[in-house]
Amino acid sequence: MDDLQEIAEHAASLLQAPATLEDRDFHLVAYAAHGDTIDPVRLDSILRRRATGAVRARFESHGIARAKGPVRIPADPSLGQLGRLCLPVRWNNVTYGYLWLLDDEERITPDQAAEAMPLCDRAALLMARQARERDDLGWKVADLLSTHPEPRTRAADDLTGITAPPFTVAVLRTPSPEPLNPWLLPHSVLTTFWQRDHVLLIPSTTSTPTTLDRARLLLEERNAPVQIGVHSPCPTLDDVHESWQRARVAARVATPGETRDWNTLGALRLLRTAGDEALTQTTQTPGTTRLQAHPDLAETARTYLDLAGNIQQTAKTLNIHRQTLYHRLRRIEALTSLTLTNGQDRLTLHLALTLSPHLQDSGHRSESVEN
Repeated sequence: MDDLQEIAEHAASLLQAPATLEDRDFHLVAYAAHGDTIDPVRLDSILRRRATGAVRARFESHGIARAKGPVRIPADPSLGQLGRLCLPVRWNNVTYGYLWLLDDEERITPDQAAEAMPLCDRAALLMARQARERDDLGWKVADLLSTHPEPRTRAADDLTGITAPPFTVAVLRTPSPEPLNPWLLPHSVLTTFWQRDHVLLIPSTTSTPTTLDRARLLLEERNAPVQIGVHSPCPTLDDVHESWQRARVAARVATPGETRDWNTLGALRLLRTAGDEALTQTTQTPGTTRLQAHPDLAETARTYLDLAGNIQQTAKTLNIHRQTLYHRLRRIEALTSLTLTNGQDRLTLHLALTLSPHLQDSGHRSESVEN
């Protein structure tokens, strides 16, 4: 059998019990029809396409991750959990997943379970092969992001025919260095982990919002905030490197839980053109530096300029009286030595205030421009 869904269905038929196949992280890979025999744990796993952390911890406490043969998981009436049989899915002494059979009355005999183990071996081989193929593709995508043209050209040639442009290139940034499990994303999506970025290559035939929602959820399961940046369209594989650079700028300026699109960044695109030190020297003046030592005044200036100098709307947004706003604007002009009725001075101040929050994070210093 060359299909994991077929293996799950055959196991259910052979053992006459509702079956699911999950990977080692307890994400649903395949499942057979269940009829009336189901419990809340199984239902939740099918609906969410993964088991909860509590379920995983409870089942792993029975030693299934190291088991080489069937393991019985007893019922837990307090949770409405039926008894089940776990058949480890292992290849070359590596556990790739688990075949689960609901068997509350323990009708499956040891001999019957042994008869089903070759199905687990076959599933493990397929999952190991898929993992290796995904890893190979992940390295090829990483080569597309290299600073050197030769590996980029070679990777583009290797991936031609495997995926088709145009693409959306997405960068998901989290504190966690663990890569995304590519099995849990659409098969057409290529992924890699490179320079602290979770990078997704999403072809136009695949829904970008759905893919990003799924990827965000998988990362948030690790209790990690997620910042997402995207760039599209990326017309060819040769353009992936530049699209990645743009998407990572968008991710850099996104707040946790937010998705930013390069095409809507405006002046923040300048973060792609130079390192932080050069941008600071170019956009900041002694006056703008003095202003930023006064957060209330800096916020007032930023809001005023974002609203195109609309006094009424600025006062309403800041929830202050108009006379208070006028007083603050005079203080801003005194601190910066800039005149807010002068277009060039307004541009200088607005650019400095727009970029400054993103130039102060030393953890990202100069990352948007290659050496």
